[in-house]
Amino acid sequence: MTKELTELQKTVHQTKAKFLSTAKKATKELERQQKRLKKEISQANARAKRTRVQLQKKTERLVNTTAAKSKRELTKQIRKLEKMLDGAKKEAAELRQNLVPVMNDLTNARDHLSHALHIDRALAKIRRQLKPKPATKKKKTRKKAAKKKTAKKRTVRKKPAAKKAARKKAAAGSRAATAK
Repeated sequence: MTKELTELQKTVHQTKAKFLSTAKKATKELERQQKRLKKEISQANARAKRTRVQLQKKTERLVNTTAAKSKRELTKQIRKLEKMLDGAKKEAAELRQNLVPVMNDLTNARDHLSHALHIDRALAKIRRQLKPKPATKKKKTRKKAAKKKTAKKRTVRKKPAAKKAARKKAAAGSRAATAK
């Protein structure tokens, strides 16, 4: 029995040694896998971080390029509007310069017109003064009787055309008289 026992002890001891060596190998293998997985996880995290940063940069670039593009378009439109404004200003300045001689001519024409009107009026006045006045008949004076009060009648004015015709008639009569 001792022999069997020693063999059993020996097998237990060998089994124990095998178990320990297998357990050590398994532990080493598991530690290696753990390290590898940790490394892969850290690499994946780094890739995700890099990707996130790249994505942010791309979106910022896209926003900037979109903003820059719209900014360029706006500046183009602003430049066009400024050119139009400058053109309108130049045109207005030219029109103002062209208006100066016209305004001078207008004031001169107004002066000439007023002089002409004054001359016409003066000539008409002189004609009236030169025209011989017809002899006026003396009215008989009557004694004034007490009159009843009556409502005033409206005085009818001659129309300008009638006045003009009367003046022409009078002027024609005066010419005929001076021609004799």
